[in-house]
Amino acid sequence: MNLFKFNKKLPDKETDQVAEVKTEIDDSSEELIQGSSLDGDQNKLEDGSIDFPLKGEQKTETVQKNVNTEKESLSKELDYLTIAPTPQSLIETGLSTTLLIDLMLKHLQNAGILTLKELSTKLCISGSIIQELIDICKAKSWVENVAQTTSEQMRFSLSSIGQLQADKALLKNGYLGTAPIPLEQYTNVCLKQTSRDQVVTNDDINSIFSDLTFSDELIEKIGPSLNSIKPILIYGAAGTGKSFFCRHLNLVFGGDVLVPHAIEVNNEIVQVFDPEIHQLSEQPKQENVLKIASSFDPRWLLCKRPLVVSGGELSAEMLEVRYDKASKIYRAPLQLKANNGILLLDDLGRQKITPKELFNRWIIPLEERRDFLSLQSGLHFELPFELLLLFSTNLTPTDLVDEAFLRRLGYKVEFEQLTKELYQDIWFKECIEYNLLCEMSIFDYLVEHLHQMHNRKFLPCYPRDLLSIVSDQIKFKQLESTITKELLDFAWHSYFVK
Repeated sequence: MNLFKFNKKLPDKETDQVAEVKTEIDDSSEELIQGSSLDGDQNKLEDGSIDFPLKGEQKTETVQKNVNTEKESLSKELDYLTIAPTPQSLIETGLSTTLLIDLMLKHLQNAGILTLKELSTKLCISGSIIQELIDICKAKSWVENVAQTTSEQMRFSLSSIGQLQADKALLKNGYLGTAPIPLEQYTNVCLKQTSRDQVVTNDDINSIFSDLTFSDELIEKIGPSLNSIKPILIYGAAGTGKSFFCRHLNLVFGGDVLVPHAIEVNNEIVQVFDPEIHQLSEQPKQENVLKIASSFDPRWLLCKRPLVVSGGELSAEMLEVRYDKASKIYRAPLQLKANNGILLLDDLGRQKITPKELFNRWIIPLEERRDFLSLQSGLHFELPFELLLLFSTNLTPTDLVDEAFLRRLGYKVEFEQLTKELYQDIWFKECIEYNLLCEMSIFDYLVEHLHQMHNRKFLPCYPRDLLSIVSDQIKFKQLESTITKELLDFAWHSYFVK
């Protein structure tokens, strides 16, 4: 399935480039098949096909599978190339010459001496563009040549005037990293990568949650909500599996997306990529023949669809562009980092910002799928709001906000206690995880004696927590890995408060 939709015809230059890549894909597939065969009739089978000399019992279908995998990998990169081609000139970067020169000077000041290749790697733009910037700086006497390396690469450093210019650049903005993506380019790519155009079916949900223990009724409730552009409120008692369920929803949409290191807004740089949130996908291999000539813009990182989770620590400031006065760096808000993925606000009602203030902040983004942010200078700018917004709470929804706000939320899904059958499934799955043996009579004792006597509901968090305590006892007392009534009683009374 194609990861992206294309809303307009490509320029002739990009179309030619894509055609070249397709030719490379077909050629590489043909070479792979031909290169795997041997001359002579001894390799021909009765049906006329070729018996490839592979290890073990592998046959023709193994090679064909490798061909298909390679073609799929190259075709996938072709999609990224189409929406984010590598800039071949200064104009195509979409950035001002001043911004790029300031960033290059800061890198030279930080490192002392750098080659053309090293500068190209640090800024993630081509060497020809870097050379153009260096020529401009040389004309201004900001950059000087240093002796060549043993590999005959020219090295560059700052002159005394260049050092002053780099200091000025650092006073304006402390960002020291990859060249940013212009706001307009980011908007275009973000809209093409949206998961909102992907239809979620019952089969999609069942395939993702087949190994997880959730009721069919719950799947039927929440499945249709994933095709809505409105946010989802998930509520229920603590321990019913709300957060666990939400953290797996991102698997439904799957796929990889391009995330920028940073974006540029009116010559200011806002850092977007966060290694604590964004998980890098496997990058194209360096030996790929398409890498140098036609890879996607390296100012982007290929990541899994982001899942951003925030709980009681959420404050109003975290929803706006934050400016660090010490480092002079702008940092993106949570919703910008979560674009093309999921933003889960856990424990709604326990944040530093009230639910009413939170919903007031997002009235326009929720309805129009666009957000408005501002810089320290007061400049306002618009961004796509292309994410699935989830709210999770163990409080009563009507106690959080009024009916008008609840209507804007679209779907409200309640998580309830499990049936005995589902609880039993989770219990014995967790026993396997902890490498514990449990007789059915012990489980019946848990249900009929402990749960019913103490009027405790069947919550999915209990098996993991109780068995963890049982496992700790067994390790401490050096017992056999078998659950007994005594071990279960100790775990129960250690876990619950009278």
